[in-house]
Amino acid sequence: MSTEDRPPAPRSLAEALRARGDAALGALLRSRPDLITPVPTDLTQLATRAGTRASVVRALERLDRFTLQTAEALAVAADPATYGELLGLTAGDDADPAVVAALPHAVDVLREQALVWGGDDRLRLVRTARELLAPAPQHPSPTGLGPTVQEATAGMSPGRIQEIVTTAGLASTHDSVSAVTALTGLFTDRARMAALLADAPADSLEVLERLVWGPPYGQVTADPAARLRWLLDRGLLLPTAPGTVVLPREVALHLRRGLAHRTPEPVPPVVEATAAHRPQVVDSTAAGQAYTALATVEELLKDWDEGGPAVLRAGGLSVRDLKRTAVALDVPEPVAAFWVELAYAAGLIASDGEADERYAATPAYDEWLEAPPAERWSRLATAWLAATRTAGLVGGRDAKDRTLSALGPGLDRSAAPEVRHRVLALLAGLPEGAAPDAESVLARLRWERPLRGAQHEDDPRTRLARWALSEAELLGVTGRGALSGHGRALLGPAAAVKHPEAEPSGSAGPGDKLPVHHHHHRPAPVAPLSPAEQAVASAAAARLLTPQLPEPLDHVLLQADLTAVAPGPLRRPLADMLGVLADVESKGGATVYRFTPGSVRRALDAGQAASDLHAFLAAHSRTPVPQPLAYLIDDVARRHGHLRVGAASAYVRCDDDAVLNEILADKRAAGLGLRRLAPTVLAAQADPAGLLEGLRAMGFAPAAESAEGDVLITRALAHRTPPRTAPEPVPDGPPVPDDVLLAAALRAIRAGDLASTTPRKPGTAPAVNGELPRTGSAETLATMQAAVLTGEALWIGYVNAEGTASQRVIAPVRVEGGFVTAYDHTADEVRTYPLHRITGVAELADDAG
Repeated sequence: MSTEDRPPAPRSLAEALRARGDAALGALLRSRPDLITPVPTDLTQLATRAGTRASVVRALERLDRFTLQTAEALAVAADPATYGELLGLTAGDDADPAVVAALPHAVDVLREQALVWGGDDRLRLVRTARELLAPAPQHPSPTGLGPTVQEATAGMSPGRIQEIVTTAGLASTHDSVSAVTALTGLFTDRARMAALLADAPADSLEVLERLVWGPPYGQVTADPAARLRWLLDRGLLLPTAPGTVVLPREVALHLRRGLAHRTPEPVPPVVEATAAHRPQVVDSTAAGQAYTALATVEELLKDWDEGGPAVLRAGGLSVRDLKRTAVALDVPEPVAAFWVELAYAAGLIASDGEADERYAATPAYDEWLEAPPAERWSRLATAWLAATRTAGLVGGRDAKDRTLSALGPGLDRSAAPEVRHRVLALLAGLPEGAAPDAESVLARLRWERPLRGAQHEDDPRTRLARWALSEAELLGVTGRGALSGHGRALLGPAAAVKHPEAEPSGSAGPGDKLPVHHHHHRPAPVAPLSPAEQAVASAAAARLLTPQLPEPLDHVLLQADLTAVAPGPLRRPLADMLGVLADVESKGGATVYRFTPGSVRRALDAGQAASDLHAFLAAHSRTPVPQPLAYLIDDVARRHGHLRVGAASAYVRCDDDAVLNEILADKRAAGLGLRRLAPTVLAAQADPAGLLEGLRAMGFAPAAESAEGDVLITRALAHRTPPRTAPEPVPDGPPVPDDVLLAAALRAIRAGDLASTTPRKPGTAPAVNGELPRTGSAETLATMQAAVLTGEALWIGYVNAEGTASQRVIAPVRVEGGFVTAYDHTADEVRTYPLHRITGVAELADDAG
């Protein structure tokens, strides 16, 4: 392309954006969705918004380490800088090949995100980014560089500058500007600087070595030592304040061989695989843990069936209730907090909203229980993947030094879903069955999103990543540290593609390292899924998990010591009935149930007859029903319901008056307020429930009865909350726009830009600072009517019903009844506008395209 054919260089970011195609503009709005919240009126407003401090900070925080290093290098380069100058700052005099290969992509990313604009001959960092990244005494640059010679000598006397120039071996000049230029020229000339430093005393060079990589500031006394005096006299150190000197940027860059950063990091750290397992072993291990996860959540909710722990006034579980839950689940407290938060995120538990507010299962829990096991697991895993609530924070302190409690406020971290997804995506990039080195995963994440000024262990993303790795194992997304097949499916089809590297052989041991290829180019990341895509991925994960889960059993092994052993997971009806008839004594590979008088009475209270219990045990035991168990059931059943309790306040009736005499004579009955109403009836001041409990504590087995005198079957109806929705994740800024919104936003921005930049006819009122044209109603009407006859397009100012002002380019078709019907170039369709909402009109120039 000849110089004449080349488009003129943009003079502003707005002009640079105007020259972009829709694809490039769409890429900007996808990477920085805050720019279209709300949709800008035109490209000038978009450029202004892209340069605001909040938006630039957010964009910088989402850059990888090398792209950020590239921006930091541009901040210490001339403004504008050439691509060659930038390459020198990032690759150094030795032209590091890895940097040379990676720099074009980094510059493209900065351009795409509107942090850099201009061609390769005039690269400009947006002003706000330069202010944030350039070195300053208040906020040192990550490069460790100080101010330029020009900046450092800004307050120095002309005489002192001339002395420095002369001592450095340069000819004196007539003014300070040319003297500073000459000194800068000396410091940026590699050969002349080498000659100057060749004469430097060794101890002076040691001073420079201490300052070269930063911080560039040092302290000096009023009478500097000879090694410092030599440097000060030649401008190799320049005073910035009384007692403070600085190493000029140009000097430091010479000593660094041109590098802006001590360690450029153009290539992301490789995620190392430390152990290799057969994929089948990983999948079966993960499936076993997935089943344990389901059993744990069921056990938690069953424990809370009759109303769980009370809700604290500030929200959440008390420390004591979390400890009780941990004991009930037989897990450490942090793990108990994870299960509680997971059930909450999946919408299975919530507060009941009663006056005495407690946590309980939601109606959705009953629906969840009816689903197949793999579907139940996929619902838990999907909720975990998307949740912003972070169980790892439980027990920590918030900004006001208050303890963070499970289910309480303050646990949302908007970055959590992205970090979890990224951790699993990195695991998906390893060969199947490969378990990663956790530190290499964390190093990769820190490279992808460096947090300036944060220590590695304190970095919030590092903590989130550690929790993600441990929670994925607890949930059965990973097995033995490696991503399972069903875990890979959760990430969608892109992650399900088989890794190109060789799979680990069956002979690889758990300590064997896998071969890892070092690529200079980052693999394309697995993008987070939309809700519809995630639903499809979750269903695929459930299908893969189904054959891996153990098949539920329909039998137990009864033993003579009043116990039953379940050698595996039981089918739900059997497990539910056995949970009523017996108490769980121990869990593990096999669950042991123990039959007691209390547990048998519980089954009878739930409406079962003794004959039903005998038939149930005979049908579901692979061993004969032991005689002691049969005797226990018959003995409890014989006494069950012999006494009957109803409402008087409460009463007791019994056909055997001797039993009632025994109750009246028992001192333990004093608190029940009993008195005889008839030979076979006692009245009580206690309520029926209290009377039942009191008599059972005395060793009797009463049954409740209805007002009609029938035995009341007291089934243990589970306490449920009203319908509740799962907690919504707290978004990390505005959502990424979908294709429909993006297309509409681009059309509106383009049209608004056309309206604001289209040339007007001479003599019409031009827009001033983006203001709308102003004309009287009569002039507006006349201009509209004339345009209908001539077919010309007009520029109008318009205020909609909400009071929002905009400018549009329209071609009027008809004017009648106080309305104008026109083809609106802004919306690319025919619209009708009330004339009273048009603030003014202007004719366009004849050559306006």
